[in-house]
This record gives sequence, C-alpha cells and structure tokens, in this order.
Amino acid sequence: MNAVIYICSSCDAQSSKWAGRCLECGAWGTLAEQTSDGKKKSDAKRIPASQTVPFAEIDHVKTPRIKTGMDEVDQVLGGGIVPGSFILLGGEPGIGKSTILAEIALKLENVLYCSGEESGEQIKLRLDRIIGAKGRIPPTLRYVGETVCEKVCATIQEKKPALAIVDSIQTIASNDVDSEAGSIGQVRACTVKLLQTAKECTVPIIITGHVTKEGAVAGPKTLEHLVDTVLYLEGDSNHYFRLLKTAKNRFGSTNEVGVFEMTESGLKEVNNPSAAFITDTMDNVPGTCTTVVMEGTRAFLVNVQALASKTYFGYPQRRAVGFDANRLQLLIAVLSKRLGLNLGDQDIHINVVGGLKISEPAADAAVTSCIISAYKGKLCDPKTIFLGEVGLSGEVRTPPGMDKRLREAEKLGFTTAYIPKQTKKILSSLKLIEMKSLRDLEI
Repeated sequence: MNAVIYICSSCDAQSSKWAGRCLECGAWGTLAEQTSDGKKKSDAKRIPASQTVPFAEIDHVKTPRIKTGMDEVDQVLGGGIVPGSFILLGGEPGIGKSTILAEIALKLENVLYCSGEESGEQIKLRLDRIIGAKGRIPPTLRYVGETVCEKVCATIQEKKPALAIVDSIQTIASNDVDSEAGSIGQVRACTVKLLQTAKECTVPIIITGHVTKEGAVAGPKTLEHLVDTVLYLEGDSNHYFRLLKTAKNRFGSTNEVGVFEMTESGLKEVNNPSAAFITDTMDNVPGTCTTVVMEGTRAFLVNVQALASKTYFGYPQRRAVGFDANRLQLLIAVLSKRLGLNLGDQDIHINVVGGLKISEPAADAAVTSCIISAYKGKLCDPKTIFLGEVGLSGEVRTPPGMDKRLREAEKLGFTTAYIPKQTKKILSSLKLIEMKSLRDLEI
C-alpha cells in the first residue's frame, strides 16, 4: 500500500502530515500530497557490478580551451573555457554580471544568449553601448527569450553553439517541478537539466545566479556542488573596480583573480592592478602607508589609510572599510599593550583605498604603521612599503610570496621596505629594513 507524504514545493522538505506552513522554509500553502511506492529494499532487482578500468590504461586527451578574448577572464578560468564545462557566475544584482557576459559574447563566434530577465531590445542596447558607434555585433550572436528549461535545452541541442549563456537561472523553470521560478526546487532541477545538456552536446554553458543578502547563490549553496566552475564578481557599487574570483574550478586553479574597471562602455580589463590601486598621497598628511597584498598568484600594491581622533561620546569607535574589523581590534590591543600607546580615548578609522577588501594578515604591518603615524602625527615615507603579519606579542612574521611582493614594489619605483627579520637573504634593489617586532618601526 502506498504511503501518503506531503512535499513542500519551495524547499522539497517532506512531512508525514499536512500543515498550512512548511516547518523547514516557513512558506505558506506549499505542501502538496504525494504517494510513495513503499517498496522494500529486498524487492529491488539485483544490479550487476560495473567493470573497473586501471588508471594506467586511461589515455589523457588534452582538450583545447576556448579563448574568451579577455585575458583576465581566461586567467581566472585557467586558460580559457573547457568545451562541455558548466560555469556559474555569481554576484550581487547590478555588479556587472550581464555586462561581462555580453563582452564575452561579442568576442566569440556562434554564441547563444538566453535571457529570461531582459528582452532582446534591452540586451541589444547593452551590446551597442559596449561596442560603440564603430563596432559591429557578430551575425552569429543569437538571442532566445525563453523561460522554460526544456525549450532552452532543446535549442542548445539543435543549434550546437560554441557557447551558451543563460541569464539568469532564477528566471528559468522546468515543467517537471510544480513550483514557481526561482524556488530552490526549480533552480536545482533546471541546473541539472542544463548540466546534462552541456555534457551530452559538449557545449559550454555559463549561467548567472544572484547573491542573496546572506551571501549565498540562489539559496544555501544550492548550485555550487552541481557545476564545474564557480566564479564570483565582487566589488563595491560605489567604486569602479570589480574583482572576478574563483571559488571552485575543476579544470584549473582557484587562486586566480581578474581585475576590471567599470566604465561607460562596459568592463575594461586592468592589466596593471598595482598602479590602479595606489594613488598619489598627500605628503603633508600622516596616516597613509602602502603594502603589497596577494590575490591568488598576483601581487597588488594598495594604500591603507588611518585616522585617529579624540573620543567625545563614551566608548571609542573602531571602524574599518576594506579590512576586517575584528582584526583591527586585535591590532589596536597589541599597540596598546606592547608599545604603550594610549588608544583607549581615540576613535580609530581604517580605509583601504580603491574599494579593495584585504583578507590576508600580511597587511598587519601597514595597518599598525598607519595607526602609529596618525596617532603621533608623523608622516610615513610615500616610497616605503610595510609587510608582515603581527602576532599578539608584537612580533612580525613573514608572509608567503615575499620575493614576488618586493619585485612588484620595485616596478613601481618604491625604494624602501619594512619586512620581518629573514632567516635567508633576499635579493632586492630595495633598501630592506628588518624588524623582529613593532618596536623596530621607525615612526
């Protein structure tokens, strides 16, 4: 006898009895009655075992990658798009996902652009803005305005494009799932169908997914385990720079990052990020230092600013833009305890110039130098960089990639570098000032 169960059309949660509200996702009126066959495991037919193949007998076939025409994108993907791969591009609404996909579509031949969010006229306006008055849209770039997943898959199978773009997965719905487009069940079902189409037809497919307020793509990590590559386009909408990062890549490294600048004609590649993120500092204003951070395998020079002002409203404020606020609290405690700085009555504000977010501890030395400079009112040499991770006892530790960081500083004309005391000699044209602890900072 078939057992009756109730399944939520929003989150696929199962319940033994009906309720007006799903106990898992909290949606109202989504529980629908279904039956289960109730078969026991012993009733199932015996499935024969599969044949095994030694890895030594498997030949490696090197598949040529598809170049997107954008070096920054190719670098993040590991050299280009692998035929038959399934790529997820995530990011907050308005960050530039559709813009970067439009630029990729303009640089390739035989591209199918499927959009359930925008009409063909809207996408055409974006393409015209990117290529300008003298540009020409490739005749093989085709548009399909479809929101039914089965029709999208059938179109890809028939046209066999070099690249298929689906913008976005939240607008696509499958006829096999009884829920609205954008629900977790629909997103998962449509992603699986598109993945099968990509593998069967050897057609690479790029889908876009919006990031929710919690920072997840289309729900709690719904898509990341299904796709081959997960890209995130990050940045502050108030700044021009955008960073393309890899969270997952089955065909390459996850340590690469691409840098773009948002302009009136679309996203422009930034080939020299260090020159873009450092600015001309004011020589008569203390509290500004320069450091070198690593984003993947690339070294960026960034300016870090600090402001120390008298506290007038009870507890002192500690604010950070582009830097971890908890890390800032730790560094302030180290400066107060180890160097004896009276920061208890000072509001401390930290800002990373250019909208870049620093997550590695190699910038600790620069942040502490900025705070000391702002507190004492002394200037930092604009041609000096500060490198090192600061410990709780005030010691300065060596970050990875020291040689690459120093070479990047040499290219941009820096002359001096404060670095942790090294166990081996480093060859550099910079004047290297080694420090065991923060007490060795000459500020």
